[in-house]
Amino acid sequence: MAREIIFDPMFPLWLVATLAVVALALCLFAALRGLPGWWLRAASVVALTLALLNPSLQTEEREPLSDILLVAVDESASQALSDRAAQSAEALEALLAEAERAGLDTRLTRVGDGEGDEGTLVMTALAELLAEVPRDRVAGAVVVSDGQVHDADLAPDLPAPLHLLRTGRGDDWDRRLIVSNAPAFAILDEEVSITLRIEDQGNVPADLPDEAEIVISIDGGQPRAYVIPTGEDLQLPLTLAHGGLNVIEFTVPEAEGELTTRNNAAVVQINGVRDRLRVLLVSGEPHPGQRTWRNLLKADSSVDLVHFTILRPPGKQDGVPVTELSLIAFPTRELFFDKIDEFDLIIFDRYQRRGILPSIYLENVRSYVERGGALLVAAGPDFATADSIFRSPLAPILPGSPTAIVLEDGFTPAISEIGEKHPVTTGLPDDYGLDGAPWGRWFRQVQLAALPETEVVMTGLEDEPLLLLDRVKAGRVALLGSDHVWLWDRGYEGGGPQAELLRRLAHWLMGEPELEEEALTASAVGQEVTVTRRTLGDAPEEVTVTAPDGTIQVLPLEEEAPGRFTARFVGEMQGLYRLEQGEQTAVIGLGPAAPREFVETIATGAPLAEAVAARRGGSLALEDGMPDLRAVSEGRAASGRGWIGWTPREAYLTADVRVQSLVPAWLFLLLAAGLATWAWLREGRT
Repeated sequence: MAREIIFDPMFPLWLVATLAVVALALCLFAALRGLPGWWLRAASVVALTLALLNPSLQTEEREPLSDILLVAVDESASQALSDRAAQSAEALEALLAEAERAGLDTRLTRVGDGEGDEGTLVMTALAELLAEVPRDRVAGAVVVSDGQVHDADLAPDLPAPLHLLRTGRGDDWDRRLIVSNAPAFAILDEEVSITLRIEDQGNVPADLPDEAEIVISIDGGQPRAYVIPTGEDLQLPLTLAHGGLNVIEFTVPEAEGELTTRNNAAVVQINGVRDRLRVLLVSGEPHPGQRTWRNLLKADSSVDLVHFTILRPPGKQDGVPVTELSLIAFPTRELFFDKIDEFDLIIFDRYQRRGILPSIYLENVRSYVERGGALLVAAGPDFATADSIFRSPLAPILPGSPTAIVLEDGFTPAISEIGEKHPVTTGLPDDYGLDGAPWGRWFRQVQLAALPETEVVMTGLEDEPLLLLDRVKAGRVALLGSDHVWLWDRGYEGGGPQAELLRRLAHWLMGEPELEEEALTASAVGQEVTVTRRTLGDAPEEVTVTAPDGTIQVLPLEEEAPGRFTARFVGEMQGLYRLEQGEQTAVIGLGPAAPREFVETIATGAPLAEAVAARRGGSLALEDGMPDLRAVSEGRAASGRGWIGWTPREAYLTADVRVQSLVPAWLFLLLAAGLATWAWLREGRT
């Protein structure tokens, strides 16, 4: 219960004050004139003023409220190291018991890992907890953590002490691998540099060597081990082996006694891109489709095109001297012998043997393909003649042989059964043709006999092979049995997907990973992974997924499109996941190269030191024992050796309020009248 005197004026306070000032001024004037009753009149004015102010006694009945202790428990990944989780559990149990004995009401929040790679957001959770309770009841806040929080600068403005009960051990030490610089993209066949560092932190053993082994694996391939010094940056030169995603894993073997191996590995994903595509186009006699090939290749600014064309066959006799047909001699030896390996793709467009290119040059082209080169032959009627390049050193690598028959009739190119599955032709746009037809017609096709191992992905007239693909040792070859693909480019009967088809064809020939017909790939959005298996065969078996911690799960594949099977799973942890399906393997890294939770693993109060000191709290190590909980006055230091403090807030809830006048109004009126009468009587005797 609490009592206090209050005033409840009968009139506005400004009016009462004005009347009092005027009346007192008149009393002062009377005193200056020497009237003997002036002080009685002043007393009467005071009595009347008090009557107007109506002094009252206010009595409150109060119900005391318990003080609140805020508790935030760090349950992030770093708290699972060593025995920190057990330390946290014991400390929390003891703290809640102490708070109950002190009559404190506790509000508890548990803080896990932040979304993505945000780390431990203890201060954000504490601010949210503070917003849910009355501020004037908060007597203190306690954080049970290893101290590795990542939002210390967002500490809330607490009206009471903030304490840190720190888990961990004084003899903890850890080794971590740091990837401080890794490009997201790199140009094929050009060296890039990745900056690595092996760092030891904490109470490092004195006998620990100052060098460590690092194991490097690319795309899950054969690992290679190196020994490098610790505590120093290492510039690792690297040249990407293929285009597309290259997954590089760095691993440092576990050292005896270190806290965790979760930061001993890092995954870097680099996209390999080609700087410039060098294409050699060899054209035979001029024809309408020749410009189509040239325009298509020149339209791409990333393509360096060298066009070798025969404008005048040797057998043509028109009387013009050979020396006047060209300003410079074409460097055939340089192109087909000295620098042939610099080309990414060679195209023969309606080329036939006329003695321009000696057989030794064509043999060199065959060797170029067998070493990993790419060859595309666009055949016209010349391919069915005796001068066909099939009757040259190129014959052993061509996927089909001519039957000497040229079919000249209108037909619509169609995707074969195997072509429905092949990445080069599957899903080609079909919104070109007129009158409901998918694509426009072609009118000439060389009849081909496909080799048994050849993949016929498109057919033409009477289901004859039209587009044939084959692998020759390390290289690839494509044979297009028609020279009328240019009709699609001109939009005849609506045209067709000429640019997309030839783009895919060129990329497949150059071995781009996204167009491999037998492949296992994985892509991720956040922690959700989509596994894709492409195949030209029957439905594949399940995919085996190995998580970073070694656990294995088997995923069934579902057919999403012809030749395309998918499965999905959610990666529960960050790191490298390995996928296997038959002979196909793939790897994918989830999360950053170094998860934030494991960048710093040694328990320390440094991140929260400023916030704790600003609120007169303390940072105490739990390995020294659980501190006592004491009440301290506001503004005093709230921690000491073996104890932490809370500030009593003395908050209450008002249950009832009673107001009673101190003096009845009639008594004030009677007193004022008596004083005024006395003053009049006294002045009347003078």
